[in-house]
Amino acid sequence: MKFRLILLLSIFAIYSKAQVNAVKSNKKGSTLKFSVEKDITHSDVKNQGSTGTCWSFSSESFLESEVIKAGHEPVDLAEMFIARKAYEEKAEKYVRMLGKTNFGQGGEPHDVMNMMNKYGALPQEVYTGLVGDQKKYDHSELESVLKAFCDALVKTVEAGRPLSKSWKSAMGAILDSYLGKVPEKFDYKGKSYTPKSFSASLGINPEDYVEITSFTHHPFYQKFMIEIPDNWSDDLVYNVPLDELEAIADNAIANNYSIEWASDVSEKYFSHKSGLAIVPEKDFSEMAQVDKDSLFLRPVVEKTITQEMRQEGFDNQTTQDDHGMHITGMVADQTGKKYYVVKNSWGNDSNDNGGFFYCSKAYFRYKTTGIMVNKKAVPAAIAKKLGIM
Repeated sequence: MKFRLILLLSIFAIYSKAQVNAVKSNKKGSTLKFSVEKDITHSDVKNQGSTGTCWSFSSESFLESEVIKAGHEPVDLAEMFIARKAYEEKAEKYVRMLGKTNFGQGGEPHDVMNMMNKYGALPQEVYTGLVGDQKKYDHSELESVLKAFCDALVKTVEAGRPLSKSWKSAMGAILDSYLGKVPEKFDYKGKSYTPKSFSASLGINPEDYVEITSFTHHPFYQKFMIEIPDNWSDDLVYNVPLDELEAIADNAIANNYSIEWASDVSEKYFSHKSGLAIVPEKDFSEMAQVDKDSLFLRPVVEKTITQEMRQEGFDNQTTQDDHGMHITGMVADQTGKKYYVVKNSWGNDSNDNGGFFYCSKAYFRYKTTGIMVNKKAVPAAIAKKLGIM
């Protein structure tokens, strides 16, 4: 066991060192040149397909890096097992709330932790979430069927009739049809597991992770229920000043901790295809066409993002919780400006950068709705203020 741990840590160190100082670009034809400053070991890019399960893909990608960092063998976790369990939990709450709560494909990082803590986890090879000859994920029909089913249950309750005791098993049958049956026991790499025992074998303690954001409509250094539709479970997040949110992210990367990142990706200056997310000094609507055409092909001067700008975006709904992603490193362009390296879940052929893109610090400060990190990644002074030491 000790030899295997030393070997895995050695591989991790060699991999990280080999990536430092490599020079990359964001897309073909770009004059931007990025020097890699930190590249945290991560699993391969996956594709969430036509689903709103980015929260599961990104959070499990984050946990796969955590497993490696802890000295365990790399693992490919089953995103759709967690998504399935979340559908079940959402349905029960939706019925209890008589439809007055969000039901859909979306979710938050804490959903992964909550589902793992309650139900365990599965490896991808045991539960793919694909049935028959299906090759790509598509939950559009599944969501419609589940929503209609839950709405019928709500109407039953509103009519004063008791629910059938078999409604949960009926919903399970729907999920089995679209995602496959969940095994009670399974063999993996020569050992037998249940979902709970497999989760325990990963060495992941959900209590070791915290979600943090930065908004002024709640007190700093306290928890609050973040008001976004996909927070269907009404979980609480920590609140810190914007500079400290950035400091937490930087400290995490510097100490080889990756970051689960939730953000708005609907801006014109976010382009996964171009491998870049920035906040130009001039508003997009005011740019000349030549500047728009070259926006992602050259270094640009960016806006200085303040706490007030960030709050205004959240208040007027121009910043929404669109997408969950996984930050796995740091790069700097030829001007010295730093960017976070972001692993997306839209497939490795979704852009010229193998499914990764670079997010400027200005974009991170402006459009982040929240991050999840290992408690050990939080600087000690900030951790003390939050009471998580």
